[in-house]
Formats: sequence, C-alpha cells, structure tokens
Amino acid sequence: MKVVKLLLIILMGMVSKTFAQAGENAIIGVWESDKKDVQLEIYKEGSKYYGKYLWGAEIVEKDGITSKKDTKNPDPKLRLRNLIGIVSLTGLTWNGEEFVDGKIYNAPSGDYYSCKIWIKDNKLYLRGFMGISLLGKTATFHHYK
Repeated sequence: MKVVKLLLIILMGMVSKTFAQAGENAIIGVWESDKKDVQLEIYKEGSKYYGKYLWGAEIVEKDGITSKKDTKNPDPKLRLRNLIGIVSLTGLTWNGEEFVDGKIYNAPSGDYYSCKIWIKDNKLYLRGFMGISLLGKTATFHHYK
C-alpha cells in the first residue's frame, strides 16, 4: 500500500510538472491583440520572457508599413530608433501559474509599466499597471497565424 501511495505521489509530481512546462511554454510565439492593432513576438532567454513589437497601428506611419521612430522615449539616445522590432516586454518570469515581475514599454506614450501575463482558454491576457495590478489595464491577444 505504501508503494502504491509513493508511486501515485511521484506520478502526480511528474504530471503537474508537465502541465507547468506546457503552461510555461504556451506564451512563446506570435500574438495579435483581439483589437487587431498590435502584434508581438514573445520568446524566452534564459529563465525570463521578452516580447518585441512586430507591428502596431500606433507604431507605423499612415502607409501601415513604415516604422515610426521612438520619439517619446525618455532616453534621448533612443529617440531615432524604429519602433518595429524593439523589445517592449522584459523580465517576465513564470511562477507556476502566470508570468510576473515584467515591465512593458508603451512606445506610443514613452511610458514604462509593470506587467504580468496569464493564458486562459488559448487567450493571452497582458495586464499593465503602475504600483498594484488592481490599478491597471488588461489587453487580450490570440495566436497570430
């Protein structure tokens, strides 16, 4: 009986680790906002997750293709760089349930916010906030292509 309990505990641990890894890797890929106004690519470097702008209605010129410059960046040295391709999500870590402790750069305003991400029913929820999460805004995304 003790052997069966031990095997069940080991099996449960393996299953929960598999689900955690699947949850952790679910964030990786190209995401488009449900409003279809932003596309991000999220990737992993080391133990942290990052995201870069691929396209955005507010980061391209009227032609819909040409990248705007990062004119509102608080760092004057970065104001001439193109917005397309910049890393806008940084430092997210997986806590077993969601991605936390990240920062998001809102290029159109030049502001930085704390952020967290969670995935539910194949949707990505990105919440940006100042101070506490309760005082923030959530955008929803779906897999792109």
